[in-house]
Amino acid sequence: MNAAAPLLEIRGLHAGISGTSDHVGILRDVALSIRPGEMVGVVGESGSGKSMTALSVLGLLPPAVRVTAGSVLFDGQDLATASARTLRAVRGRRIGMIFQDPMTTLDPVVRVGRQIEEAYRIHHPRASRAEARERAAAVLDLVGVPDVRERMRQYPHQWSGGMRQRAVIAMALVNDPELLIADEPTTALDATIQAQVLEVLARAREQLGVAIMLITHDLGVVAQYADRVVVMYAGQMMESASTGELFDDCRHPYSKALIRSRPSLAEPGAPLATIPGQPPSLDQLPTGCPFAPRCTAPYRSERCATETTALKASIDGRLSACHYRDIREDA
Repeated sequence: MNAAAPLLEIRGLHAGISGTSDHVGILRDVALSIRPGEMVGVVGESGSGKSMTALSVLGLLPPAVRVTAGSVLFDGQDLATASARTLRAVRGRRIGMIFQDPMTTLDPVVRVGRQIEEAYRIHHPRASRAEARERAAAVLDLVGVPDVRERMRQYPHQWSGGMRQRAVIAMALVNDPELLIADEPTTALDATIQAQVLEVLARAREQLGVAIMLITHDLGVVAQYADRVVVMYAGQMMESASTGELFDDCRHPYSKALIRSRPSLAEPGAPLATIPGQPPSLDQLPTGCPFAPRCTAPYRSERCATETTALKASIDGRLSACHYRDIREDA
């Protein structure tokens, strides 16, 4: 594959829940790409569609949710229309997944080492148990687990939260995937352990060349680790930009509001900026721009309440889903 071509390319993805009389859109016209070795951060408030986008890549959407339009191209193959057999071959082998809570990923009654070995042997059925054990030990060492051989014989409850997340990362990496999807991988961890886990992901990217989709609500994490950022709101993409562009000169008012709401170390104790109102319910979306009820001048107008928005390029080529994307203002 051409190194410049996207490894993952989502085009015009729509997904929703269809009832007897109506349809609730969960994702609307999502379009993003990730190139080999690239880390792309996907940010937004809870319910913005970040995790649903990730689950759509692996064909793991909840039973009631269906992809209704668009494509999910992975190395040129459309996973949105792929068979269950094809998806099973891709999951865990070419695309690894890290979920928020390691205790829901790890089996509490199976030794940690055995679980990672089994994840390897599923996709390498001819590998011996000894080969699988060596591979498990190697990835656990890569993610910074000390005393690997002894740790492999322990059960998940004998590991701390940060160490369990390292085990989950090792399980996702054991088959040397090309893409790693990390869904809020540090949410349940304290700040020190968060930093350690993020460094593990950065090291895996550097040493293995794996591409990473990092789903997070933490803009500080994105600023430090991601190459590009996708901002989502109410199941729709609001902005897509390089990390530097987003934090230096973001274009969508929602992106600006998110950045303003970050705590500032320069002004300890200062009141936090907030975004007024709440994200809309997906079954009661506004007619126009979904962010319009929470938006403020100079971006909000009557047009915003009646005309839908789509991700389009501004004069200088920056992508934003705002009617007034060319208004310049410090974030």
